Amino acid sequence: MDEYEATFEITSKDDAHAVERLLNRLYDTLREESRTVRAGTSDSTKMLEHFEGLHDAAQRQRAGKLTVVLEQRDEPFEGKQ
Repeated sequence: MDEYEATFEITSKDDAHAVERLLNRLYDTLREESRTVRAGTSDSTKMLEHFEGLHDAAQRQRAGKLTVVLEQRDEPFEGKQ
């Protein structure tokens, strides 16, 4: 499994606003995916619940650090392509 990591330092209101916009868009995308592609699966609800705390924290626009980790597996996607 390959792993990639990016860290973003949030040191200004502009940084915080950019992270908030990024997380809002990601949350909307995940929510839409869970409604269409993953409808009826138990993991879609859990995914949104886990992400919701991060989404809510971004709304407060405070200084901090955001670290994104992508773990890439060697498994192919299942289902429609």
